[in-house]
Amino acid sequence: MNTRSGPGAEPTARRPDLMAPLHVSALGRLEFVARSVVDGFLIGLHRSPHRGFSVEFAENRPYYPGDDIRFVDWKMYGRSDRYYVKQFEEETNLRAYLVLDTSESMAWVSDPERFVTKLAYARLLAASLSLLLLRQGDAVGLIAFDEEIRTHVEARGVLRHVNRLVRELEALDGGGGTGAERALGDVAVRLRRRGLVVLLSDLLVAQQATRDALHYLRHRGHEVLVFHLMDPAERDLPTAGDALFFDPETDEELRTSSSALRREYGRAVEEAIGDWRRVCRAMGADYELVTTDTPVGHVLRRYLEKRARLG
Repeated sequence: MNTRSGPGAEPTARRPDLMAPLHVSALGRLEFVARSVVDGFLIGLHRSPHRGFSVEFAENRPYYPGDDIRFVDWKMYGRSDRYYVKQFEEETNLRAYLVLDTSESMAWVSDPERFVTKLAYARLLAASLSLLLLRQGDAVGLIAFDEEIRTHVEARGVLRHVNRLVRELEALDGGGGTGAERALGDVAVRLRRRGLVVLLSDLLVAQQATRDALHYLRHRGHEVLVFHLMDPAERDLPTAGDALFFDPETDEELRTSSSALRREYGRAVEEAIGDWRRVCRAMGADYELVTTDTPVGHVLRRYLEKRARLG
């Protein structure tokens, strides 16, 4: 068991947000796991000696002079001795859409005994982000796509909305090709005021069309966060033995010596990652590379850094 040392330390295993995704996904259904991850993340955030985040996590917003006293939450006042007003959907701080890739390549995993599929990771990350957004008083919606849009959930800003989002996420399977630009274009139509668009994909997409769609969202004033999901074996080839390269969207295979190709493959991967990072930076979007062995809590912190900048 991994543990942290020092005052107030607690075993990593007790913090679902810091557990390996394969292990945390075995704890139960997606909604329970996402709540456990977010609760653990918030506990860690509140105990962290690092500052820089100023986020109020509450279903209701604080009362301000001039607010209609009819909407004061007196039960909340009784528990906290502080005034809150009931948060209505139209008062949400930010409208966010999670755009999730469900193409065939997202269903791939190099080692099922060590890692989850990219799609399983995306579902867990999306569910956790949804809950975090809603707890912040933001509205969140979901669009899932392969070559077509497969799921659309309108953005709403009430906490119970997470139940609908999780049900839709649990029903997603990987299949088909990839058409990210279509889903991103749909979001551009639906977001009528400044919002946040989070793309979760392995970026095995039509690159120019996808980049044009992201650039259009930025041109419309929306904030964009791209999570580039990769299996650890996609990031770094095994050090020895043969490797079977398989394209799940075309069924093409190529077997070769991984030791001979490791250096060349690594160079190509780094170039592709660097290219996406440069393109996103140039358009003012945020880019984060995430491998599917990364604890979800680490990714939530990256999101929170982005959210803190939005105010």
